[in-house]
This record gives sequence, structure tokens and C-alpha cells, in this order.
Amino acid sequence: MAFFSSKKNKPMLKKVRPTIVKTQNVAKELLSFAKSYGIKVESLDFSILEVQTFTKEGDDASAKEWEEISGEELYELDDVKALLNPKFQIKQVYEIEIFSKNTEEDPYRYFNLAIGVNATKCKVYLSIQDGSVVSYSKNFERDLLALINKNKVRAGILINIFDEMLPNAISQISAFVRVEETAKYNKNETVLIAQGFEPTATINDDIVYHYNKKEEVDAHSKVDYASRGFIHSVLKDELIIEYVKAKEGKPGRNCRGEFMASKEPLTTNAPTFKIDESIKEINTPNSIEYRATVSGYVVKGTDTFSVQKELDVGEISFKTTGSISSGLDSDISINVKETDAMKDAIGTGMNIEVSEIEIEGNIGPNSTVNAIKATVGGQTHKTSQIRAHNLKINTHRGTAYGKNIHITRLEHGIVDGDVVEIGQTVGGKVKAREIVVELCGSYLKATASKLIEIKKLQGSENIFTIDPLLKRNSQGDLGNSEKEIKGLENAIKDTNLEINKYTTMLENNLQTFNSVKKRLIHYKKNGVKMPESFVKQYNNFKKAQEHLANITKELLNKEEHLLLLTNKTLALQDNIFDARVINREHWIGHNEIRFKLINPPIELVYKPQQGSVEKIFGLVKLESGEFVIQAVSE
Repeated sequence: MAFFSSKKNKPMLKKVRPTIVKTQNVAKELLSFAKSYGIKVESLDFSILEVQTFTKEGDDASAKEWEEISGEELYELDDVKALLNPKFQIKQVYEIEIFSKNTEEDPYRYFNLAIGVNATKCKVYLSIQDGSVVSYSKNFERDLLALINKNKVRAGILINIFDEMLPNAISQISAFVRVEETAKYNKNETVLIAQGFEPTATINDDIVYHYNKKEEVDAHSKVDYASRGFIHSVLKDELIIEYVKAKEGKPGRNCRGEFMASKEPLTTNAPTFKIDESIKEINTPNSIEYRATVSGYVVKGTDTFSVQKELDVGEISFKTTGSISSGLDSDISINVKETDAMKDAIGTGMNIEVSEIEIEGNIGPNSTVNAIKATVGGQTHKTSQIRAHNLKINTHRGTAYGKNIHITRLEHGIVDGDVVEIGQTVGGKVKAREIVVELCGSYLKATASKLIEIKKLQGSENIFTIDPLLKRNSQGDLGNSEKEIKGLENAIKDTNLEINKYTTMLENNLQTFNSVKKRLIHYKKNGVKMPESFVKQYNNFKKAQEHLANITKELLNKEEHLLLLTNKTLALQDNIFDARVINREHWIGHNEIRFKLINPPIELVYKPQQGSVEKIFGLVKLESGEFVIQAVSE
């Protein structure tokens, strides 16, 4: 309730008579006191006059009385054995004086302190809030301790117990305020001021199927349901299953003096399954581990777990297996048995990564396969992608990458490899170091850095291109080399200018230098102190000589490096003269042979005449310096 002055119409707070009470619960006492006066509890303040600490052993029903302990005896309460005794009890009674809060005269009214605890109340923190302002006084440390203790007892936290670190915290705060004189906190400051005995949680037994763990997904990210995985791959020594042993926790006591008992552990998940030699059992103090002895797939039987290196499945699809990822270095393989031409052995959107895979049927849309060795007995979809070091495909319409690639029939697919062999082509794009085609239809774009060989040509509108910079590393090497060559040429030019400058300077000053040198030798021989100006002249000339020697050596290194890069670039150019385009039979229809030069950067085009029996074509440099494509020997 507020009262108002008739003169200024200003609210007047109701004053209470200072009252002394004894209580265990300060917060409850203040609330009751405020209620009895009909005022808000926020308008009250109090001071701690006395603290009494009582202990006893036994439960509340026991006849044993509480015994008060002295301040000196409080230090003995740090004994772990006593405090972790479940029958030991402790409480505090506070004698406090309650009175009306006088904010205007409070020097700490802008010093906003708060007490916080962790979940178990075993750790107590003092928080100084952002924006707090306080000035130093000679009684600051005493007043700060009183403020902290008032906050602690209001929160039900025991004082003078568990707070060995409090004096140091007060000392640090006091030192800061003393230096600042009037200290302002621009951010929240938090410091630990009391710590009880944290209990250790009881662990119930459990079985963790590590091989079946799902990856954590961000709440806002799109879930890839195709990758949920019904088939789980593991590597040798990988943890598959873990039986976590039950373990009883340890009791504790928090900063309210409350004993925190530990629960009895539950044992309800003891393993009942069996394992074979593909899995080893390792007994540790905290768990039993089941680890793979080989790389493979986890197979769960009725009551048995095993790891198999080879896996036979009917199909890989959203419904049956989900995507499979076991890694290229896993040394495990999959055989996909589906052969129905109307179905996909690899379903839509599937992603597979294994060491080796044999697919007897088709690969569906938007699917990817990565392997060291892969075989596709059916056909690939135009939106599929397959990548393998050694790759065999029956009918290819998608995109394939690899080192050694063999395709029975290419139907407008894309191939990027090292050595590519194709039985028959009906359109498509092929890039490789060497390309060999048994039967070439129409609309093939074949680009190689060394060889394109056509055993039999049956179509037209084919383009056969030799490009020494076909591979990305060659393109990168050339680009980097050209940039470095240009930089070296500029550096060599600058170094030559500097060499000429220093050479001229040394030649023009040689006579003076020799004269100074003779005089210095004379001075030294006769024990006369050498003039500083002569010594400085001599040293400057010597430094110039040394610098000239260094930049001359640097120039030689740059010229050698430039020669190496230039030869490297020429070697790429020279490779094109060894490259060949071969058609083992006569030419029919309209076809083109192209050669891409590096220097000059031009593309030459040659169109063999219909019925021509010239079989082998290469790039030739004429005596005039002109480059032409013409028939050559193999």
C-alpha cells in the first residue's frame, strides 16, 4: 500500500519497525513479514546478525538431538567421509533483522548481484549483471561478503560451508573496483563461489547398436530418406555393438546441505545373441565391445550377428535396402541379382559406394555408383552416374568415369576415362588418353590425347579430336606454366637491369676503391687509426660486389627454371605429333578429324573423302612451318 503527501502528491512508502527474528528459511520469513504489513516483499531488507550451524546423525524420526557446532568446527565439515554419510544431517538457523529498504541511501543500489546454482545445487555462482556500477570504500570487502551471504541464505544456500573459494573471489572483485575507484561492468561476470560434492549418476545397463546409429540431422535440413540404410557396412576393428555394464553411482551433498543418494542400477539388457568368428568380444571395465574382425556387412540372423565380405541382394532400392556406403577401401563387395529388363537393379535415386559391385541388371534414374571395380550387365539410365577404376558396362546411356573402361554398346552416353574400349557406338561423347571402337556408328564425339582407333566405320557425322590438354591436370599444368613463364621472363628482365646497374657502378668506382684499399693497408701496417670515411667507402664497395655476385647467381637459377618450364610446355606440344587417329577400313559419309595445337593455339580440321582408304592420320609440320593433318605411318 502506498501513501501520498497532500503537499506534493508524492507516494510515501510504508515504513516497518525493525524486527529481529530467528529462522531457517529467510525467504519464507520475509514473505510472511511483508504479508503481515500488507506491503511488497521487494520493499524489505535485512541483515544477518548471527548464524548457527547444527548437525546430527540419524533420520528425522530418531531421538538424537541437533548439536550446534562452533565456527572453528565448520572447517571439519569438509571431511568427505562425514558429508557423504547418508545419516549425517546439517542445518543452519539465521538471526536476522528485518527493516524497510532505503534505496536512496544504499551505496550498492546499482551493484546488481545474483546467486545461481546448477541443476544439482552442488555449484553456486555469483553473477554481477551487465550495467552494474559500484564505488570503492574502505569497507568494500566486508560489505561485499555481507551482500553475497544475504543472497545465499535467501536462496537457501548454507554459508561458511563449501565456500573455500569465496575469499579469493571477493579479493579479485575488490581489487578491480579499487583500481577503477568507480567500476562499471559492461558485461555479465560470473564466478564460482561455493562447491559441494557432485553425485555421480547411476548407469543402467544398455545395448548400443553402433552399426545402426542414424546420423543426426539438423531440424531445418532436408532428410534424405533414400540414405536411411537397411544394409550396414563396417570396417575391420570397428565397434558394432556395445553392452554397457550397469554401474552404481556415487552419492553427493549439495550446497543446501541436502544428501543426494545414488539409485540402484537396473540390469535388464544382458546380451542374449550369439556371434561367429567374424566378430570378436572384448571385455572392458565399463562395457563389453563387439568388434568386426573383417570388413563387410552386418548380418543379423534369428539370434546371431555376423559380418560378411560379400553380399547378395535382389535389388538396391528405396524400399529394400536404401543407399549403401561402405567406402572404396573397404574391400567388400555387393552382387545385385535383379535381371528383369523391366525393372531396375539399382533403383531411382540410390547412392552406392563400395569396393566392388556386380550389377546383373539395370541402373535407374538419378542413381550414382562409386567403386574400385564395377560391372553392369544391363543398361545405365541417361541420368545415372557410375565411377570406377575398372568398369564394364553392357549398354551405356548415362555418365561413366574410370581408368580402364569397357562398354559393349554406347548409346548417346558420356564416357571420361584413361583407356576406353567400346564395342559399338550410337552417338555419345568419349574423352580418354586412348580410345578404341570396334564398330563406329554415327554422331560420336571422341576426344583423345594419344590415340583414337576405329576398327570398322559404319556411320557419319563423327568428330575425332586429338587434344594434348584433354585432362584437367594437363590444362592446369599449362596454365600454371604459362603464368610462371611470364613472371620469370619479367623477373629476368628486371634482374638483368639491376646487374647492368651494379656492374657499371663498380667499374666506375674501381680505381677509387683500389686507392682506398691501398691506404687502408698502409694505415693498418703502420698502426694508424683508419679514417671512418675510408672504412665506410671500402665496406660499401664490398657489399656492392657481394650483391652483384648474388643477383648474378639468382639470374642463372631463374634462367634454368625458365628453360625447364619452356621444355615442359614444348613437351606437351610435341606429344601431339605422336598422336594418331586410325580408321582400319575405308571412310564413308561425312566425318572430321581435328588436332588442337598449344602453340600457336589453333585447331586444325581434316575431312576424309568418302571411299578414301587412308587409314592413319597425324599432325605434321611442313618445312614452311605450317601445320597440317595428313596420312602418316603408324
